[in-house]
Amino acid sequence: MLERTIFTTLPILLFGLACASARADDAATRPLQAQAASLAADYAGRLKAELSGAMEADGPLAALSVCHEAAPAIAADLSRSSGWSVARTSLKPRNASSAPDEYERAVMNSFSARIANGESAAGMVSAEVVEQKGHRVFRFVKAIPTASNCLICHGGDVKPELKQKISELYPDDRATGFKLGDMRGVFTLQKILDADQK
Repeated sequence: MLERTIFTTLPILLFGLACASARADDAATRPLQAQAASLAADYAGRLKAELSGAMEADGPLAALSVCHEAAPAIAADLSRSSGWSVARTSLKPRNASSAPDEYERAVMNSFSARIANGESAAGMVSAEVVEQKGHRVFRFVKAIPTASNCLICHGGDVKPELKQKISELYPDDRATGFKLGDMRGVFTLQKILDADQK
């Protein structure tokens, strides 16, 4: 009878400990997730302001040039000032140097499967602590839905003069053919959690 009680109670106890550990992890990472979400929102807001200003002043060709220069500059500025690595990537990158790593690709494939099942890309987020090159790293990935103004340069019917400029700036471009609401790419942020302990 005692053995049966032990074997019945042990899984319940282990499940309880696992749940408590998951809750502790959630509580520990909640501030990191909030920080990452804030940085991603800042990146999105600054880039949108730059693009909108260029588009209104000088049209899509100017906006394309601004995006080429402003997007990496904003990411570098946020990375420098925050201590996070801040970037964007896509399964169909425009800039070959922005190609995803294995982790980002896996998350985006997961997002794509959810979108194919009817979920909206808007608000789709993944956040977790992973082991990476001997460090504990917090990874945050947020989907970027394709908006109507994105289609000017990323849609299926890009004007010839824009295509030419895109080819000049991005010889390995793969970032066209998107439709409204598609996942254009993701904001991807990471922070090494144990950097001071190594």
